[in-house]
Amino acid sequence: MAKAHADWEARLSHWESHDQRRSLQVSEGVDFYSNDYLGLARSTELQERIRQVEEDFAHPAHGATGSRLLSGQSPLAAQVEAELAHWLQADAGLFFNSGYSANLAVLSTLPQKGDTIIYDQYAHACLKDGARLSMAQRFSFRHNDLPDLRKKLAKATGTVYVIVESVYSMDGDQAPLPELADLCDEVGAVLVVDEAHSTGLWGTTGSGLCVALGLADRVPVRIHTFGKAMGTHGAIVAGHPVLREVLINAARSFIYTTAPPPQQWLAVREAARFLKEQHVARFTELKKIIRFFQEEISRVELPKGMLLLPSDSPIQGVVVPGNKACREAAHVLQKDGFAVRPILSPTVPKGSERVRICLHTYNTPEQLLSLVASFSKLLRSIPSRG
Repeated sequence: MAKAHADWEARLSHWESHDQRRSLQVSEGVDFYSNDYLGLARSTELQERIRQVEEDFAHPAHGATGSRLLSGQSPLAAQVEAELAHWLQADAGLFFNSGYSANLAVLSTLPQKGDTIIYDQYAHACLKDGARLSMAQRFSFRHNDLPDLRKKLAKATGTVYVIVESVYSMDGDQAPLPELADLCDEVGAVLVVDEAHSTGLWGTTGSGLCVALGLADRVPVRIHTFGKAMGTHGAIVAGHPVLREVLINAARSFIYTTAPPPQQWLAVREAARFLKEQHVARFTELKKIIRFFQEEISRVELPKGMLLLPSDSPIQGVVVPGNKACREAAHVLQKDGFAVRPILSPTVPKGSERVRICLHTYNTPEQLLSLVASFSKLLRSIPSRG
């Protein structure tokens, strides 16, 4: 045991020396870090609706007590899955406890030995982890680079799966989905789109970017999560009924995990219904806030090497190269009263470390102006800090 502890301490020391050690912290200050883009997680109106339906619902138990294949299936589960699939313009859907487990399921289950997975280099860690669990060969392609993807497709064998995010979680930019769909149709590849950061924002009543672009029928596998703009928790894989049946029969992160409790099913259902009513107003307000922030931050002259990443989403990133400099920048902003997070390598490529700013419908113009002023003061001083 002593050797194990020494090994663990050595790993922590290594991360510490490379400015890569993570720690848990309770966030304080103005929220510019959470994924609660539309304010649903803090909506008292939605909270009251969820509380009311939970009170009215006759719970047979407070927990599922087993997997969906054992004791976890219920009429409520079936009803919510069907309602969510209809909202997302899919023929069927299968619910998972989280977006991470949903992506693990898709990538570790669908591709088989002899198949090929080709994923965008900026794809989320859970997509890459799922690919590693697969018996298929796997390649990455340069971010949003269709010519590079085409080169990788030429090397592919078997059934080919192309993996992208509709809106990327670290840069906030969008995948070229229409062009990707055309290319996949051309070569007969299966396009898989993680809609984690577009669910609740784009599309008819918040049903995602694929729906907004009229591509729902051309994307065989879509993963929608509910712990970000939807303000609750869980995820659903949307697609053909055959896709659902394959995952039920072979996805280990579905088969061998305890099903969601009734409260989670009800919360997700009510969040989706609530959003259908308020999507236009909330998303319109969010877009105004994004434009306002971009206009104000564009007035700040950033030092060499620092830049605002291009993004039309609520995810805005200011690159501060180097883990030490980026961590220090975030710390100064936090001391100024802003809850922000530094995104460090290896989460993002070395040299592209950034302070990630998440915008929300509840951020006021005064808060945004104060944040920009803090950035202006901070970024002028960063070079002298080494």
